[in-house]
Amino acid sequence: MDSPLDAAYWQQRYQAGRTGWDAGGITPPLRDYFAQLGPPDDRRILIPGAGRAYEAEYLHDQGYENIFVADLAPAPLADLQQRVPTFPAAHLLLQDFFALPATPPYHLIVEQTFFCALHPRLRPAYARKCAELLGPGSTLMGLLFATDFGPGTEPPFGGTREEYRGYFAPYFDFVHFETAYNSLPPRQGRELFICLKKK
Repeated sequence: MDSPLDAAYWQQRYQAGRTGWDAGGITPPLRDYFAQLGPPDDRRILIPGAGRAYEAEYLHDQGYENIFVADLAPAPLADLQQRVPTFPAAHLLLQDFFALPATPPYHLIVEQTFFCALHPRLRPAYARKCAELLGPGSTLMGLLFATDFGPGTEPPFGGTREEYRGYFAPYFDFVHFETAYNSLPPRQGRELFICLKKK
């Protein structure tokens, strides 16, 4: 799907150090969610627009083996490979999220600052693609910025929970869809924790 926010754009941002979304590690809401998943199993987990993929590193360290990370830019995937040499190279997907194959399906998609990096016109397609990639009853979870970042032409792009609900409602049942209580201090009150089950 065409977008001016292409691979070259994101690679340039990494090279220039313009990575304000990078928290330097897994964020508390995702860490706490993963902690209650139970022992590692063989579920297929996708982290799209993964950036430096601290979530993948955390899950890999916990013993999960079927974690896949996708990003348009090679820089963050190379960073993950350097930090975690044992992460399977075949699970580093240098691909457009919208072109990822839907088979075999994923059991869990983890959202962390990818949605806000997409041009807002792609949001309906994002919700539809998440549903396409997941098996029935599988989960989309993560964080969305329910805040206004102003009228900028570059990411991050904000929005409201009411807007977001409209994108996901056709495909998902809502388990959790509320302000995260354990966000990092700079993000407190601005993040929406979502846990959605594919219909």
